[in-house]
Amino acid sequence: MSPSYVHMPHTGNSRVTITRQSHFVYVLGLIGVILALTGCQSASEPSTKDSDPTARELVDLRSRILSYTDELSPDGPYAPPDEEQRARLARGVGRLLEGDAREAERLLAPIGLGVTRLTDTESGRRYDEVAATGSGESARWGRLYVNADSRLRWNAQVPHPVADRETETLGVRLLEDTPGGSLVLAGAHRRAGRGDAADVAHREDSAFHTIVLTLQKRGVPGVQLHGFAESTTDRYDAVLSTGAAQSAPGEVSALADRMEANGLRVCRGWSARCPLEGTTNVQGRAAQRQHATFVHLELARDARGDGRDADEAATAVAGLLTDWAAD
Repeated sequence: MSPSYVHMPHTGNSRVTITRQSHFVYVLGLIGVILALTGCQSASEPSTKDSDPTARELVDLRSRILSYTDELSPDGPYAPPDEEQRARLARGVGRLLEGDAREAERLLAPIGLGVTRLTDTESGRRYDEVAATGSGESARWGRLYVNADSRLRWNAQVPHPVADRETETLGVRLLEDTPGGSLVLAGAHRRAGRGDAADVAHREDSAFHTIVLTLQKRGVPGVQLHGFAESTTDRYDAVLSTGAAQSAPGEVSALADRMEANGLRVCRGWSARCPLEGTTNVQGRAAQRQHATFVHLELARDARGDGRDADEAATAVAGLLTDWAAD
């Protein structure tokens, strides 16, 4: 008889007997399987904390930003990042926006930049800051602040801090008061360096432009803040346009309506001939190519900083950002 096939007749009375010992072994085995599956899931899905920035600070956000811009001078040095540095910056900021700050840190470190998770002592809100880690050339490339407590829905851009007085103050105010935003800040006075090298609103070789373009490619709408002197025009308190575009979405027209309702004199670049429409602004031109929403806002001196007109302008712009955040 072949040992490979042994036929055992079925008697009808056969049964499996489960003893207390065999039940215990079965339970232990089941627990082992569950733990193994849990371990595999944990290994394949890193925790949120593993992707948060390594560096953390408790700060007065307003003071931190304005202390940085206070150091800007038209006589200061400035050199833009080269093409390879800009490419690395774009990748690093992109990873930060995707929620992987640790990878952003790795990408940005070779070009002298780092990511820090800031907690504002005034509001308790958290922000991720991209800034230089030393005092080299990258210290004058500017900074990025991203709200870490909510989904990113808008960005405010300050290309000429100090030169366009109080635009940096308005940018900080918008970041603090309206959820879901980010602030892109130039790191040099517009007349720093040689020629127009630091005029980042008209240069595509800046860290500022690289960051704004990275946001535009992700569909994040932006408002760029500028200031003009009374000698430019005394007819308006604000000049509102969409840069290279010749039309305005409904929420931008609503911004003009709010400003006018608050007593500000507004020139609408999409329906009138206005000074300072920003048609040569390189971020505006990039937004048109990317089909991204871009708002170019020029404000008179009294509509920036402190005072009634400044409060009305800030409230109106915050309304625009709130509209964007609600989309």
